[in-house]
Amino acid sequence: MSLACRSCRAPLGRTFLDLGTQPLANSFLTREEVEAGNERRYPLHARICSECLLVQVEQVVGPEEIFGDYAYFSSYSESWLEHAARFAETAQQRLGLDPGSLVLEVASNDGYLLKNFVAADIPVLGIEPAENVAEVAVAAGIPTRTAFFGLELAHELGPVADLVVANNVLAHVPDLDAFVKGLATVLKSGGVVSIEVPHLLRMIEGNEFDTIYHEHLSYFSLLSASDVLARRGLRVFDVEELPTHGGSLRIWATREDDLAKSKAVQAMLASERAAGLESPAGYESFAPRVERLVADLQRFLAGTRAEGGRIAAYGAAAKGNTLLNAAGVTRQEVGYVADRSPHKQGRFLPGSHLPILDPEHIRRDRPDYLLLLPWNLREEITAQLADIREWGGRFVVPVPRLEVVA
Repeated sequence: MSLACRSCRAPLGRTFLDLGTQPLANSFLTREEVEAGNERRYPLHARICSECLLVQVEQVVGPEEIFGDYAYFSSYSESWLEHAARFAETAQQRLGLDPGSLVLEVASNDGYLLKNFVAADIPVLGIEPAENVAEVAVAAGIPTRTAFFGLELAHELGPVADLVVANNVLAHVPDLDAFVKGLATVLKSGGVVSIEVPHLLRMIEGNEFDTIYHEHLSYFSLLSASDVLARRGLRVFDVEELPTHGGSLRIWATREDDLAKSKAVQAMLASERAAGLESPAGYESFAPRVERLVADLQRFLAGTRAEGGRIAAYGAAAKGNTLLNAAGVTRQEVGYVADRSPHKQGRFLPGSHLPILDPEHIRRDRPDYLLLLPWNLREEITAQLADIREWGGRFVVPVPRLEVVA
C-alpha cells in the first residue's frame, strides 16, 4: 500500500473516490476459477496528493499479477485502429520521420500502432510486458521486446529514439520516477515524447468513474502531468484534446528548452484552473455524483428484472467491470456479456462472473436491452448492432448518465 504520492512523495490527502474492494478488472476467469470461489479482491480507493494534486489509487497490485497473462488486445476496436493510423500519419509529417528514424513505443500491445510506421518503412521497436500479447506483435512482423519499461532498460537501450510513444500507459506505472526518466533517457537530441492519458477534467465532468481500476494507478490533468514530467527533465510544449476513452490528452514533451509552449497548452492549463483543479476543493463533487449514477443503474436493472425484461451486456471492457462491481451486478440482473475478442470468449468477467460470448449470441437470444460497457465506443457499437431494433431491442448507455436508446 502506498501512502505517499508516487510522483512527489508528499502525503496522500483526501479521498477522491472509494469504490470498496474489487477484483482486477482485466483478470478474466475460467469456469474452474469461478467454481473455486477464491477470487481475490483489493481495495480500490483513489486519493488526491496533498502537494501536486495527482489523483492516484492507494494500493499497488504487482504488475506481474496484472500483466502476466493479459486479455486486452488493441486490434479488436476498429475506431482505435483508425485513431492509431491517424496518429502515425500526423507524427510522420510533424516530425519528419523517415527510414533513418526510430519510433519506440512503450506498452506496444499487439503492434496495432507500430504497424503503421512499419508500412511507411520507418524502423520501430515495441516494448510490451505481456508475453502473450508481444508474441502476436512479433508474429505480425513488429520488432518487440517483452519487458517492463523503466530506467534500467532505458540505459541499456541508450538515446536511440526520434519519437517515443507512450499511449495509455503512464496511468499504469507504479514507479513514475524510473519510468519518466527512462522516457527522457531513450530520446535522441531533439527527440519527442508523445503521451496519451485519459483527461481527469473530462472524467470529473462526465462522471467517468469506471476509468478507475487497479491497473490505472494515476489520473492526470495537464497540470499534474506537466509537474510529473518536469520533475524528470521533460517539458510539455504542446497538447491536443482527443475524444478517446471519454476524453483524453495527447501531450507532446521534449528535453529541449527552445520550444515555446503552444497556445493549446496555455488554454488547457487555464481551463483546468478555472474548473478548480488547482485546489482539493475542485474534486469534491465527483464522489456524490458517482453514487447517484450507480444508484440509477441499480434501480433500472432491478425494475427491468421485476417487469420480466431481459438484459445482456456488450463489451468485456475493464471499465465495464468497475461499473458492474460498483453496482453489485450478477447474472440475476444481466445474463451475459458479448465481446468480439476470441481471447475473452469462453471466460467470465471478474466479480460479476458474467459469461463472455460471441456477439452472434445476441441475435439468437434477442434480449430486451443491451448494456454498453465500453460506452465511449457508443457510435461504433450501436452501428455494428443496429439490427437489435428489429426485435425491439434497445441500448442502455450508463455513463455519463443512464440513457436508454431506441
